[in-house]
Amino acid sequence: MSMNIAIDGPAGAGKSTIAKKVAKELGFIYVDTGAMYRSLALYFIRQGIDKDDEDKISEAVKDCNVTIKYVDGQQQVLLNDENVTGLIRTEEVGNMASASSVYASVRSKLLDLQRSLAANNDVIMDGRDIGTQVLPEAQVKVFLTASVDERASRRYKELVEKGLNPELNKIKKDIEERDYRDSHRENSPLRQADDATYVDSSDMSIDEVVSTIVDLCKNKM
Repeated sequence: MSMNIAIDGPAGAGKSTIAKKVAKELGFIYVDTGAMYRSLALYFIRQGIDKDDEDKISEAVKDCNVTIKYVDGQQQVLLNDENVTGLIRTEEVGNMASASSVYASVRSKLLDLQRSLAANNDVIMDGRDIGTQVLPEAQVKVFLTASVDERASRRYKELVEKGLNPELNKIKKDIEERDYRDSHRENSPLRQADDATYVDSSDMSIDEVVSTIVDLCKNKM
């Protein structure tokens, strides 16, 4: 039987960074569900569809085929056979992903793929509703978060390191808006699963968070 680890939490909490490191330490497959939603979001943007147009998004999603493959242990996301891994980390794509992921048609498109991966492999999966909806039977569940100020600061530093000139206040505002959308959406809202361990990383290093989650997992093995 495969072992599944679910990490949920708000935007900018460091879920992907932490999940990748935990997966490497445990020898698990890391599944970045956010990348899947971002791939669909990229398609909607390319089609010129407004984030609030549910009808057009629901129709467009029928033309999308999202798959993943692993190259040297790294997840690569394919959108209609195009590798879009390097194209989906912009603020524009992230905001579209947050807005469009509220629609049932978008979520159901990816649910079967995510569950199939988890059924056949030892995986660590991160997102907004992994522990509550996608993998409710996961042996380990973590709700990873940090303060809005800390998450905004981390994103600001990340963008500066990429040579960009971001506005900290705008980043904070975007995070607050995404938090509200994610936690108030009708379909699979962001919330802590009843049996999840709450981890606030505001004052923790990456290594401390990784160690905390690895210890949780080893106790279940």
